[in-house]
Parts: sequence; structure tokens; C-alpha cells
Amino acid sequence: MKSMKIFIVTSLALVMSACATPLTTREKAAGIGALGGAAAGGIVGSTVGHAGAGAAIGGALGLGAGALVGDQLQSQEEKQKEQERQLEQTEAELERQRREIERLKIEREY
Repeated sequence: MKSMKIFIVTSLALVMSACATPLTTREKAAGIGALGGAAAGGIVGSTVGHAGAGAAIGGALGLGAGALVGDQLQSQEEKQKEQERQLEQTEAELERQRREIERLKIEREY
């Protein structure tokens, strides 16, 4: 159990030190998956006497699963941002057309 704690603390230290730029959603999910997988693998591995191996295997599996989930989430975020950008453009065009209609009404009155 002590080796698993050392592994987790070391992993956290490496992850935190590598964060010079903001992490993407994919990277965050991969990190969470790796840590969760390592913890679960370490617990399962300790029951059979190989906590380190269990943590390594669980971490690798968690990393892969977390990256897949994070990729899907990041794709959804990008689609949402694109839809918001299109909505803003449409709203700006509608406002421009309203101003033009008001201008034409005023011109017609004179």
C-alpha cells in the first residue's frame, strides 16, 4: 500500500509540474482517468500482492479510457462554441437589419 501512495504522489507531482499551459478537456479527462485507474489498480493489485503492477496497469487503462471520454467532451465543446459563434453572427445581422429598417422608415417620412 505504501508503494501505491508513493506512485500516486509522484504521478500527481509530475502532472502538476507539466502544466505550463492550460490543459485541454481531453488532457484533463486522461489525467483523471489515469489517476483513478492507478488507484483502483493499486487496490486490486494489493489484494493479490502486486500493488505496483496493478497501479501501472490500471493507470494505463484509465489513461486510455479518460482520453477517449475527454476527446468526446472536447468535440462537444468545440461544436457548442461554433454554434454560439454562428448565433452571435445571426444576432448581429438581425440588429443591423433592424437599424436599416428604422433608417428607411425615417427617410420615407421626410
